[in-house]
Amino acid sequence: MTDQITEDFLGPNDPYRGELLAHCYRMLGSVHDAEDLVQETYLRAWKAMDKFEGRSSMRTWLYRIATNVCLTALESRSKRPLPTGLGAPSSDPVGELVQSPEVPWLEPVPDAMVGTGDPADPASIVTSRESIRLAFVAALQHLPPRQRAVLILRDVLKWRAAEVAELLNTTTVAVNSTLQRARAQLDQMAPSEDDVVEPTTPDQRELLEQYVAAFENYDIAAMVELFTKDAIWEMPPFTGWYQGAETIGRLISTNCPAQGPGDMLMVETQANGQPAFGLYMRGEDGVHRAFQLQVLTMQGGRVAHVGSFFDTDLFAKFGLPEVYSAPPQPLPV
Repeated sequence: MTDQITEDFLGPNDPYRGELLAHCYRMLGSVHDAEDLVQETYLRAWKAMDKFEGRSSMRTWLYRIATNVCLTALESRSKRPLPTGLGAPSSDPVGELVQSPEVPWLEPVPDAMVGTGDPADPASIVTSRESIRLAFVAALQHLPPRQRAVLILRDVLKWRAAEVAELLNTTTVAVNSTLQRARAQLDQMAPSEDDVVEPTTPDQRELLEQYVAAFENYDIAAMVELFTKDAIWEMPPFTGWYQGAETIGRLISTNCPAQGPGDMLMVETQANGQPAFGLYMRGEDGVHRAFQLQVLTMQGGRVAHVGSFFDTDLFAKFGLPEVYSAPPQPLPV
């Protein structure tokens, strides 16, 4: 039996890796850290396989190990914020851009790595996406580690309070009290799920196409029209954040190295259950290289938030090349 269990969860058809990666990502806010901690989870599980008595499911057992691995890791790690989480007001779009590379910034996660629910169950897909939204994960990072674990286990994974209490070696009363505090803090920071729009309707798809066209044509006026009035743009490792469609337009026109149409290419992907784009910038040699990864939040037919990540090491996680070669254009007839 042990050999069969080992083959099931450590073999090529491992059904748990994606959801464990999502769990560790919610806890740590980093796709790189999450991958390392999933590996640590499996290593500990492998060493303790002879102690698995089957009183709980294999899935529950692995989540117990992964949660403890994450809590141990968080003892020596700082929270991962976005610039909006640093407490400073909106920045001047024509002011100096200040980098802080020493801050362990929140990272996006590819949908392909964490999965987005059971394809046969639309409700499962929506729930899965909501639990890895960039704003939700960013809000989680401001909770103390044990509050973070309790909220994820109870509200995302739907564990019973008694199960969480056993894992954390505490009481159900303490778990329920911790959950109440975590929910109260999260309500102040994370947007309502009802505000988030799924990019599945024809209108939303058209919006994304217009967004790509505006950037690839370097059309600042068109960009401004696509943002909500109070939209937010933030771009780690730069510490500033920018609010308002016109402000974002001035930021891009002032600081973007693009000079005109064709300098930027946008390649669509999916991050955190949201539409995302790898942006490639053309250099003086005419080659388009990885520049930034944009994760979009859409509300009311407009773009309400863009997390623009300048860590180009993330491109590989999304299966995006460092250098983008556009397909050859057909010859004129």
